[in-house]
Amino acid sequence: MAAADLSLIAYGDFVAGCERCALAAGRTQVVFGSGSPDADLMFVGEAPGFHEDKQGVPFVGAAGQLLSKLLAGIGLAREDVYVANVLKCRPPGNRDPLPEEIEACEGHLFKQIELIRPTVVATLGNFATKLLSGKPTGITRVHGREQEVTLGGRTVLLYPLFHPAAALYTPRMLDVLEADFARLSDLLGRDPEPAPAEPEPVPVAQPVQLGLF
Repeated sequence: MAAADLSLIAYGDFVAGCERCALAAGRTQVVFGSGSPDADLMFVGEAPGFHEDKQGVPFVGAAGQLLSKLLAGIGLAREDVYVANVLKCRPPGNRDPLPEEIEACEGHLFKQIELIRPTVVATLGNFATKLLSGKPTGITRVHGREQEVTLGGRTVLLYPLFHPAAALYTPRMLDVLEADFARLSDLLGRDPEPAPAEPEPVPVAQPVQLGLF
């Protein structure tokens, strides 16, 4: 087992006892992350839900099944990538993360990125996109448009995507997700560089769902 693997496992063991915010009192367990510890592609979602809290693995519910299907569409499996969330503990009732919860937990995510050293970090939804881009622009305006950022002490391509749950509530969003996913292969095949200026995309109608947009 490589040193990077051991470091990630050790850090996961450390985070399992985290009590940095009030969410620790209501969780079943910390949902640290899963997948390849040296993945070139890392996905970052919002927070664990009911099933994730019970199983300790991110994206195992309906949205996770769709994520696996989207990955299969570009020739990848969950074992080929790494999947994590901004928050490692489930918010009560799957409500939106609070600013103080994000602030308390973001260090864990940045450490994961530092240890995994991905080439592309794909953010799923609004919270992950705003946190890792450092910009307030919502996912509707920036989805499918890569940008160069510094995370974990190195340059990566940040690639915002709609959260898979969006397609569960608004089926036509699946076409948008599939089109954006189709570009991941090209992004993984080249070195990070600034994205060229593009015209503003046509806004996509947003389904009503907790904080994903």
